[in-house]
Amino acid sequence: MTIDELFCTFAPMFTVMMTLLAIVVVGFLAGKLGYMGGTFDKRLSRLVIDITCPALILSSAMTGVLPDRRFILPLLAISVVTYVVLTGAALWLPRYLTRRKTDEGVVGFALMFGNVGFMGYPVVASIFGREAVFYAAVLNVVNTFAVFTVGTMLVTGRNQVDGPRFQKKVLYSTPMLSAYLTMLIVALEIDRIPAFISQPLTMIGNITVPAALLIIGSSMSHLPLRAMLGNATVYATTLMRLAVLPLAVHFLFTALGFSPFVVGINTVVIAMPVATYGTILCLRYGRDTTLITEVTFITTLLSMVSIPLLVMLLL
Repeated sequence: MTIDELFCTFAPMFTVMMTLLAIVVVGFLAGKLGYMGGTFDKRLSRLVIDITCPALILSSAMTGVLPDRRFILPLLAISVVTYVVLTGAALWLPRYLTRRKTDEGVVGFALMFGNVGFMGYPVVASIFGREAVFYAAVLNVVNTFAVFTVGTMLVTGRNQVDGPRFQKKVLYSTPMLSAYLTMLIVALEIDRIPAFISQPLTMIGNITVPAALLIIGSSMSHLPLRAMLGNATVYATTLMRLAVLPLAVHFLFTALGFSPFVVGINTVVIAMPVATYGTILCLRYGRDTTLITEVTFITTLLSMVSIPLLVMLLL
């Protein structure tokens, strides 16, 4: 790439990440000043999970743009295999990254789930073009299913003998129902959704990103400065999340013969910082948010460097 090409590629990406960090800072200040925190954060997290997130998922398939359908099945296939691999990593690696048994589930969640819906879409658009957002949304269908099934089990304490276990109602929660409907829209090639349906869903879905980031910032406002700087577990998890796992996934699917375009989008999606759903789910199920907030903040900060480097190296 020339210097001009590098600037054109990474300037939008850097702008997106700085914007997201700015919203986190606003949430931090709101928490410090008493506008957010406690019960408010818990209720807002429920609103995000049960209402605005499903709207975001549905609206991702209502762009009105007819994509190249040849990529849909390969994307679904690569996404399924990716999350099988990441599930194995989430169950196996945490025991080597933390000494606290009770933190293994949260570390596993951080390893497994990147910020696909919030950061993945704009970053993919800045690299592959706006039309590629639809393909990222196809990948996000499997991610959403995994977040609210495997991810919920990890957060609620899979390692605790008396801890909560997977509940079947997760399979028909509003995020999952919206994921099923999105897959149906894709399968039936419905590309002309009436505006009176798509526009309200888009507007409601747009609440998801700022609300989730405000919750992250508010959660951080209750942490001491030393905790915000992270610890060995946080940085080991960050290294795995931002570098090791994306590289492993990229070379695996390249070796399996998948299209470079499909592998490229999948790699960028996997390279995202920790999903903000981790903090939201911890609040929802009464788990301590300290570790997940720390690793979300650190990975979001360092991703401004790691993602451009991965793009230069691999794509």
